[in-house]
Amino acid sequence: MLLVIDAGNTNIVFAVHDEKGWRGTWRIATDHQRTSDEYAVWLLTLLTHARLTPADVHAAVIGTVVPAALYHLRRLCRDWFEVEPLVARASLDWGFDIQVDHPEEVGADRLLNALAAHQTYGGPLVVIDFGTATTFDVVDKRGAYCGGVIAPGINLSLEALHQAAARLPRIGIGRPQSVIGKGTVAAMQSGIYWGYIGMIEGMTARIESEFGAPLKVVATGGLAPLFSEGTQVISRIDPDLTLEGLRLLALRNPTPFLNRDRARMVDGD
Repeated sequence: MLLVIDAGNTNIVFAVHDEKGWRGTWRIATDHQRTSDEYAVWLLTLLTHARLTPADVHAAVIGTVVPAALYHLRRLCRDWFEVEPLVARASLDWGFDIQVDHPEEVGADRLLNALAAHQTYGGPLVVIDFGTATTFDVVDKRGAYCGGVIAPGINLSLEALHQAAARLPRIGIGRPQSVIGKGTVAAMQSGIYWGYIGMIEGMTARIESEFGAPLKVVATGGLAPLFSEGTQVISRIDPDLTLEGLRLLALRNPTPFLNRDRARMVDGD
C-alpha cells in the first residue's frame, strides 16, 4: 500500500492507495512546527479507524510546496512506517518534458496536476487549481508541461481585502444571484465570485489564443465545484488530481528502500 502526502500552504492531505484504489483520505491544517510524532498520533488513529496498520504501508511519496514541513514528514515515514519516501521534485522522471526556463522553480503540485490530468484526460489541456494561489497550467498533446499562470488565491484575496480596508468585514465565499450588490457584503461576494469567474474565462481564452489550439479545462481544489457553477469554461472537476499525480509519480520512480529490514538512514537534503 502506498502512503501519499500532499503538503500545501493551507492543508496537508494524507491518503493511502492499494490495488483496489484509494482506501482513505484525511487532511490537517499545515503547521511547519508540527512534529513527526504529532502527525503519527493523528494519522495512526485514522488508519486504525480504517482498519489499517503501519505495516500495510510499503512505500510513500511526498509532494510539498512548504519546505519547512518536509523534515517532519520524512521523519514520519521513516520512524513510523519504516519506508523511505519519494519526494516530488523536477529532477525526477516525470515522463514528460518540463518546458520552462527554470524547471526547479515549478511547484511540485503544478507538475503533479499536469501528470495526472494528461494521464486521465489526454491533451492539450489547462489545469486550474483553486488553492492558496489560483494557478493555470498548460499541458500539450504529448503531455509536456508548457508553463502557466499564478494568481492570488480566492481566500487570500478575501483576507487582503479585509485587512487593507478597515470597514470591510470578513465574508464567506458563495455564488451571488446578482452581480450588482445591494449591500457591502453582497458587493464583496459579487466582486470575489464574479471577478474570479471573469478571470477564469478571460485567462483561459488568452491562454488558448496564445497556445493556438482548443484546450480542455480541468479544475481541482476545494472551490472548483463552486466556481464551475458560474462558467461553461470548466469541462472537468477532479478533486483528487494532485493525489493521483503523486501516485503516478511513485510508480515511475520506485524508491530503493521498501523493506522493513533496511538500516536506519541518516537525514539528508
